[in-house]
Amino acid sequence: MGAPASIWLVGCGNMGGAMLRGWIASGIPSTSITVIDPQLPPVPAGVTALSEVAPGSPDVLILAVKPQMLEPVAAQFAAAGVRARLLISVLAGVEEAVLGQHFEAGTVIRAMPNLPGSIGQGVVALHSDGADPPERAEAELLMKPLGLVEWIGSEALFDAVTALSGSGPGFVYRFIEALAEAGRALGLPADQAERFAIATVEGAASLGRLSGENPATLANRVASPGGTTRAGLDVLDHDNALKRLIHDTLTAAARRSAELAEAARN
Repeated sequence: MGAPASIWLVGCGNMGGAMLRGWIASGIPSTSITVIDPQLPPVPAGVTALSEVAPGSPDVLILAVKPQMLEPVAAQFAAAGVRARLLISVLAGVEEAVLGQHFEAGTVIRAMPNLPGSIGQGVVALHSDGADPPERAEAELLMKPLGLVEWIGSEALFDAVTALSGSGPGFVYRFIEALAEAGRALGLPADQAERFAIATVEGAASLGRLSGENPATLANRVASPGGTTRAGLDVLDHDNALKRLIHDTLTAAARRSAELAEAARN
């Protein structure tokens, strides 16, 4: 699948900037890309930068602004008479039907990236009720710079995606913070405990990705009978304490995602 003939990127913050850098690195011609951002951020040579919307018909229009910017951005595009063949939106909580009401586009695809996508190590969930195979391939190509890209079977699952991978980095950072504080309480210097905690989580996640084994199996590989890891796991596993805590955490986040989607719908 070749790159789109023309790409308009609306918003060039963390996510938009990561996509732009990835596109250029992958060989997409810079001259085919237009960035629309009132801040006029620096862009690679050959990329067109605009502070406001201009009339045109882009092949692919990518919305990478904050959800609260939906109305003003859509008004600018309507006033300029812009119509896109394909619209890809990363606006959290804004459903495909709502996007279709606000923008003139042949096909709408919704994407949900997360914060580590800003360094190319994130997760992007995609969904569309109307995209054909070539358009799905285009979306995958354009989201790939952010990290792992997968399609979900129903738009309703975006609440779960938001809770797990969208909000998940925040929960992981809390765990790292708690791990470091516990290490400090046991006598390690605070800065060293934090470095050890970050490196431990980073290494464990990388091994989980590369080993092909599931997390439960890996946990048991670390934990020898009667050893130190088993003693700690016994605390986490007692009455399923950790699993219940994480379940309640994700449920709260998913519930809030649904509330935000309802507000955008209305």
